[in-house]
Amino acid sequence: VQLQASGGGLVQAGGSLRLSCAASGRTFDRYGMGWFRQAPGKERESIAVIIWNDRNKYYADSVKGRFIISIYSAENTQYLQMNSLKPEDTAVYYCAAGFNGSPYYSPGSWDYWGQGTLVTVSS
Repeated sequence: VQLQASGGGLVQAGGSLRLSCAASGRTFDRYGMGWFRQAPGKERESIAVIIWNDRNKYYADSVKGRFIISIYSAENTQYLQMNSLKPEDTAVYYCAAGFNGSPYYSPGSWDYWGQGTLVTVSS
């Protein structure tokens, strides 16, 4: 099982980026897929997840209204559209899959992780 994240980079405040995460080796959309991020000196935090059994999307308050998570099931790929980026969004972003039923916002609730992609937002 592999998750391959891409799409990070340097962007000015107010700009947009789209992250992609392609999964191989197993179909994940039935269980849930999500995005986390980790800024220097901080813990990894959940920012956007889809839990497929209840078909709901959950967003952190800090990104609500600016970020959109989506899944393209035919390609077993998830996306994170990030708009109106702020310097405080600077972090390494990780995709996750294989939700195992614990609280969705806990990193321990996810069995598989991508390698991380760096997003830097300049002011």
